[in-house]
Amino acid sequence: MAVDYLVIVVYLAGMLAMGWWGMRRAKSKSEFLVAGRRLGPAMYSGTMAAIVLGGASTIGGVGLGYQYGLSGAWMVFTIGLGLLALSVFFSARIARLKVYTVSEMLDLRYGGRAGVISGLVMWAYTLMLAVTSTIAYATIFDVLFDMNRTLAIVLGGSIVVAYSTLGGMWSITLTDMVQFVVKTIGVLLLLLPIAVVKAGGFAEMKAQLPTEYFDPLGIGGETIFTYVLIYTFGMLIGQDIWQRVFTARSDRTARWGGTVAGTYCLAYAVAGAVIGTAAKVLYPNLASADDAFATIVKDELPVGVRGLVLAAALAAVMSTSSGALIACATVANNDIWSRLRGIVRPEGEQHDEVKGNRAFILLMGLAVIATAIALNDVVQALTVAYNLLVGGLLVPILGGLLWKRGTAQGALASVAVGGLAVIGLMATYGILANEPVYYGLLASLAAYVVVSLATRPTDAAVLAAWRERLAGRGAEPENASETVSEQVPAAQ
Repeated sequence: MAVDYLVIVVYLAGMLAMGWWGMRRAKSKSEFLVAGRRLGPAMYSGTMAAIVLGGASTIGGVGLGYQYGLSGAWMVFTIGLGLLALSVFFSARIARLKVYTVSEMLDLRYGGRAGVISGLVMWAYTLMLAVTSTIAYATIFDVLFDMNRTLAIVLGGSIVVAYSTLGGMWSITLTDMVQFVVKTIGVLLLLLPIAVVKAGGFAEMKAQLPTEYFDPLGIGGETIFTYVLIYTFGMLIGQDIWQRVFTARSDRTARWGGTVAGTYCLAYAVAGAVIGTAAKVLYPNLASADDAFATIVKDELPVGVRGLVLAAALAAVMSTSSGALIACATVANNDIWSRLRGIVRPEGEQHDEVKGNRAFILLMGLAVIATAIALNDVVQALTVAYNLLVGGLLVPILGGLLWKRGTAQGALASVAVGGLAVIGLMATYGILANEPVYYGLLASLAAYVVVSLATRPTDAAVLAAWRERLAGRGAEPENASETVSEQVPAAQ
């Protein structure tokens, strides 16, 4: 394993080095939180694919393939569909808003009264997303070094917190590009063909496994529908995803770069399911489906290649973890803490906003590591996060983008009713049940429509300002300190 260890150590050291490089470039709030809004198509596509394809998509996707066959691709496939829908229908408008958070968008659309409540819901979602990604380090480092769970979480989490705190979105962008390349080589180009060959090819796989393993709908229609509801719609409204859209240098980059990333996700989904199906042939009696990825990597891959593929799994976890962490810190600082303190700075006052955001990343990172150590059930934590996100925020966000009659009162009622309904229904039906997100979303929609129609329409001046921002006009100027960074060429 010495060569494999060397590959992993070099990879982790490279992540920290890029964090240090990013610190030298992130000199303003815009540079630190959204990479100066200057990413070109190549970097935008790679980083967007990296953040949405995390440990759940890699280890979990292979596990679903092991359990259900080719239909196990549906979870990751719906993530790709969500990213495609976001890119084609909404990303251009989102990029033109020139905001930092989803709550800022809601304030612009509804007149400045939805920020704190929506921020709390989004903060809970991003925190749980970061926690679930951090817990996954325990699985990977256990395979690598037979390491204690707590120590593995602290080690992996500390590396992500370090490079994210140092350089913000620039560091995360650079590391995500490396992670995207490592995942592509490790999973698509190496593990996929090796797994199929070791299993005897597709003909042997079909001969060894039941017919339903090759049924595209074998996982069940209700499960597919739930995946669409949670993951496809979740991609449309998550702060972690929107914050990457904000990094695009133009609406065209956001649209086409996101489309490329979404298409890549579809291919990644199929690859994971095929790898899991091959693992079922090779190891038909594993205790847990989620052990399929680690088992096939550990037992079937040659030295060096094994280290690279494990680095790919680590890359998948780190990209999602760092993206969720900076999203969590951005919401905590800009949408909750600053608003609760009522901070309004006089125009022209000098203030080091990078320092404040860096402190919040460090603080949220420590909270994520501590929560990950205390928490055991990853699936339940992730389900709670997505149920709250979709049940509480989907309707007011999409309603604001698509229905001009929606009002601030309707949005607040939608967030409150949808969020409380989801929490109450999870307590009644169970966290992993489908009913909470179904009925919570319907309650949120009903509250939004009824309250919006029962209250006065949004002020014409607010809607006019909203339309100006959607058109890319009238955006507030960025931090004055960004004038220096404008001299740096846009990233390609």
